[in-house]
Amino acid sequence: METIETPERAMLVIPHPDDGESGCAGTVAKWVAEGCHVLYVVATNGDKGSADPEMTSERLAAIRDVEQRNAARALGVDEVVFLGYGDGELEDTQEFRGRVVREIRRWRPDVVMAMDPLRTKGHTHRDHRISGLVAMDACFPYARDLLHFPEHIAEGLETYKVGAVLLWGSENPDTVVDIAATLGRKIEALTAHASQLSTDANRIETFVTRRAKDAAERASADGGQYEFAELFRKISFRR
Repeated sequence: METIETPERAMLVIPHPDDGESGCAGTVAKWVAEGCHVLYVVATNGDKGSADPEMTSERLAAIRDVEQRNAARALGVDEVVFLGYGDGELEDTQEFRGRVVREIRRWRPDVVMAMDPLRTKGHTHRDHRISGLVAMDACFPYARDLLHFPEHIAEGLETYKVGAVLLWGSENPDTVVDIAATLGRKIEALTAHASQLSTDANRIETFVTRRAKDAAERASADGGQYEFAELFRKISFRR
């Protein structure tokens, strides 16, 4: 598998609070430690993810807002932008796409990270698919082309060409990031999402460690030697 150099700036398009930490917190922590500036763009407020009959959507959204901020702080993320869509309500619309394009033009990331929308072996959450698709389209061609969302230009935001997208949760990964040094940071960040995950820290650690080891074994079988890893499908754009 290929490796990727640490970018100067990165942006994540995250469907729900906790999806970013689950998919690539080890990579985010590694890049931040190496000087990368990271922006989180969280698409939904996660206001449906509870089986508690006493929970309300309004209360859950407030809880998950705090959890996401705490997780991002644990990783050293520079900024978190909440788009505020309802959980399960993402649509591939011009409005949603424009909001992602605006953040790309504002943050000017070398790499955008998102969930892989293309799956053939199993089903995934609709918000996962929509957010990944919109993120890729926002990178190319929308953020690049002057006549898309000219209101951004009027605000003083220039067009921008993203170098690459890294898609996590892919069935066909081709890029590996060694997270041996930051696995603990990933576990710490995930424990912030108590409303979604087990409150047993040992269970979280066991689950995260097993997944990172499985990813490392897959990458090692394709060349290289890794103890813990995160895997991505990389799409590069001409710059």
